[in-house]
Amino acid sequence: MIRGVRGAITIRENSEEEIVASTKRLLVEMIKCNQISPESVASVFISVTDDVTAAFPAKAMRLLEGWTYVPVMCMKEMSVPTGLNLCIRVMMHVDTDVRQENIEHIYLEDAIQLRPDLRK
Repeated sequence: MIRGVRGAITIRENSEEEIVASTKRLLVEMIKCNQISPESVASVFISVTDDVTAAFPAKAMRLLEGWTYVPVMCMKEMSVPTGLNLCIRVMMHVDTDVRQENIEHIYLEDAIQLRPDLRK
């Protein structure tokens, strides 16, 4: 069964170093908490808000050992006036037997306000 594993993080500034480091932090936490191996991932979508422009956050995935061949795509998030600024969101499509309600979605920094209902 393919399940979606969600995650989001906000960054302090629009710089390549901050984008890559924060995205890597988010990905590592998603992978660790859900025991995800690269071979089980069908694809990863990463979206950013309009104010994140200094780097492709997908670069962070390429820094993870074993994740070279996982398909990843970056895109722009919808621009909603009440939305978070400087936000990076991840949707990882994973082949897993874990029940949907047992998937651990990860929200870090100010992004925790996106889904307070999923807080553990």
